[in-house]
Amino acid sequence: QVQLVESGGGLVQPGGSLTLSCAASGDIFKIYVMRWYRQAPGKQRELVASLPSNGSPDYADSVKGRFSISRDNAKNTVTLQMNSLKAEDTAVYYCYAHVTTTTFTDIYWGQGTQVTVSS
Repeated sequence: QVQLVESGGGLVQPGGSLTLSCAASGDIFKIYVMRWYRQAPGKQRELVASLPSNGSPDYADSVKGRFSISRDNAKNTVTLQMNSLKAEDTAVYYCYAHVTTTTFTDIYWGQGTQVTVSS
């Protein structure tokens, strides 16, 4: 089994910054891609940022230039640095990983962490 645990959410004022972290643990052989999604109330879950194990990051247009995704492949962690936060960034943020264990390949989700941008 594989577990993803997020941390770093909270309340921040518009224009502020937050850093989200996600740590994967368990029977991990390789993590192909790690992503951050978010879901605001009443809206569908949307992809925020994606980073393959040996590739370039990709971002939703709404966060380009403000958010930055990074990985530590040795530690199986992914980080989302969020700057210049706006009210519309308010959502539950979920970590995603496409993982190969010693026996199979599957996708995994974290439990989600709330980010609230408000004055």
